[in-house]
Amino acid sequence: MNQSQSPPPPSVQKPKFDSLEQEVFLNLWRTYDRLKILEEEAFGQGGLSAQQYNTLRLLQSSHPASIPTLELGSRLISRAPDMTRLLDRLEKQGLLTRNRRAENRRVVEVSITSKGLKLLDEIHEKIQECHTLQLGHMSKKSLRQLAELLRQARRPHEDAENPSFVDG
Repeated sequence: MNQSQSPPPPSVQKPKFDSLEQEVFLNLWRTYDRLKILEEEAFGQGGLSAQQYNTLRLLQSSHPASIPTLELGSRLISRAPDMTRLLDRLEKQGLLTRNRRAENRRVVEVSITSKGLKLLDEIHEKIQECHTLQLGHMSKKSLRQLAELLRQARRPHEDAENPSFVDG
């Protein structure tokens, strides 16, 4: 190299993420994916999907009262794109019943059956073991902090009128 030539610039490494927000979001997504594998195995033992389990838990929490379909859908942890089909499957298994209100036939009330309550009792321990396997390695303090950070992250995007199960 002669004196008139300058050394080549050091290679500039492109950042792994476009922003800190993207890094956090992708970490959240990857974490969900890893934890969901364990969840699907646990719910599968009861013959349920996570969405079906969440539906039955919401109905259990209001038992013996029923919940209008629209309210039930708004309180689910994640949106159910086809609530009717979800409820059809659970009703076909005898885990819930649907009834129309006499005063307003457009409103459908949903209730858990004794068979649905029994199934939740049967799989309760397996679900608790799953949660321990998913997050039991973390301290109680860390778990509380994480729960609060997640609430803060979603708060501006929630429907305050219809809180989900975790926020209500």
